[in-house]
Amino acid sequence: MNSAPEKLLFEFSKIRPLPPVVIELSRLLDDASSTIKQFVEIIEMDPVLVARLLKIVNSPLYGPIQKIDSINRAVIYLGIKNLNTIVVTEAVMDIFKQKTDTTRFSREKLWLHSVAVAVCAKMIAERIFAINGDDAYLSGILHDFGLIIEEQIHPETFYTICKNATSVSTMRALEQEAFATDHCELGYLITQQWTITEPIREAIRDQHTPLAEVSPSSLTGILQIAGYLVSQHGYPVLPHINPEITEPLLAHMEENYDEYHFLLNDFPEEMAKVQDLYNEKS
Repeated sequence: MNSAPEKLLFEFSKIRPLPPVVIELSRLLDDASSTIKQFVEIIEMDPVLVARLLKIVNSPLYGPIQKIDSINRAVIYLGIKNLNTIVVTEAVMDIFKQKTDTTRFSREKLWLHSVAVAVCAKMIAERIFAINGDDAYLSGILHDFGLIIEEQIHPETFYTICKNATSVSTMRALEQEAFATDHCELGYLITQQWTITEPIREAIRDQHTPLAEVSPSSLTGILQIAGYLVSQHGYPVLPHINPEITEPLLAHMEENYDEYHFLLNDFPEEMAKVQDLYNEKS
């Protein structure tokens, strides 16, 4: 454990370990031979998670015709990937939503930004590209978790970076100067520890990288587009940070202006549904 990122992750893991149930569910998801029964058995080990999942699956966001009153039925109804997304989201939300004692940075606002990116990314995946949006949603929830790691381990240095950064590029440069890494790399590495799939991890790593040939329908492309859009529509990482985006993705949005216009018209309603669900836990 010689590298700067490894040291930060080690320190973070001592104070904010991810619940074992999340790690185990991710491991099962990565195993093609896993069964529904195995997923149910892991979830049933955590009574709080059981209650929360049943509340979520019966919420207006998922809207089952009949009430679902067992974890077995909930798992089948939600699907394995969607289930894993919900469980990971529930686990990291508690870390995001703890109060901060500074005006320079707010975990609560970072959480709202992450949720907004997740909702927008899922909408882009499903409405623009007609692909499953579960991975896009989870990418959005986790994409800025590296900022939480920096803030937890070196708060004063991190708050100074937040104060001085004027764009994502300058923020990453200040992170590299202070920590010899940045939140994109930290997010990529910690999600490896959590056994999150490689496409999601790569999207987190490359979320701010100006890739000349990035495909708009790739997870990286979707995450970059979603982050750019929500930052311009009331959910920035920091109030004074200017959004940036790769040129091919900007051209793609301009070519599909009408589709994105309609998507953004529907975004506040979709965001409100998710916020209502998470606010119930607050």
